[in-house]
Amino acid sequence: MNINEPPDPRSSMWAWIAYSLRFHRMQRGLTGDAVAKLLNCARSSISRLENGEAKLDEKQAAILDEAWSTGRHFSLLVWYARQGHDPSWFKSFADFEARATMIHSYDGQLLPALFQTRGYAHALLASGRNHDPISDLEKRLSRQKILDGQNPPELWALLSESVIDLPVGGHEVMREQLAHLLTMSRMPNVILRVVPRSAGAHEGLDGPFKIITVREGEVGFVEAPNGGRLVMEASEVRGLKLRFDRIGAVALPVDSSRRLIEQLMESFT
Repeated sequence: MNINEPPDPRSSMWAWIAYSLRFHRMQRGLTGDAVAKLLNCARSSISRLENGEAKLDEKQAAILDEAWSTGRHFSLLVWYARQGHDPSWFKSFADFEARATMIHSYDGQLLPALFQTRGYAHALLASGRNHDPISDLEKRLSRQKILDGQNPPELWALLSESVIDLPVGGHEVMREQLAHLLTMSRMPNVILRVVPRSAGAHEGLDGPFKIITVREGEVGFVEAPNGGRLVMEASEVRGLKLRFDRIGAVALPVDSSRRLIEQLMESFT
């Protein structure tokens, strides 16, 4: 796709917003620089909004609606876009993950992709109705390269105890996976803690989520059975960070988490 062209407006509500922004700008004979001045942002930000790499926020939508007398056109589009499932969520999520400087992650059912061994990931992909498990396996594992770069992100992970004692792929696969967790937990940029069953009810029972910090700010990601939802609203991201901290308050310390993982490894013999 030409970077100067908007995405297919039929692909998602966010794509429709990107298409609509470019259409309204051109109808008014305005340059990207003029819109950037209106929204008090860089010219490159307008390009990213129009090609779908960035998402219009409520404040920007309100400014456009008032300046262009649209009858709340952009504000309503953004409202509907935030309510629904975005079919292109994973592409956006993967882009944020690849550029992350810090990742906060809570998982209560399965290990996150950045921690998975080949055997564990293959067992997960093979258990579902996956049309191309080999290709998807390589794509998943390739995401882990961000941890091996010169400036890897800080990765703070909270895992429910139920995640690390679930026998995905059998005992041999799980022993290898738990050994890999121990190795990762000793990386200088990784903080790994386990939420024990003894913690009882806690906010993590609502479901897995992530908070990713990139140069532009923070974005949240909430997982769902049929995909996921990116969280762009600052107040909602703050809510996710508070939830992460509350779950962390009942998690084991780093050393105790390692000892628990070592004990579970012995059970997979």
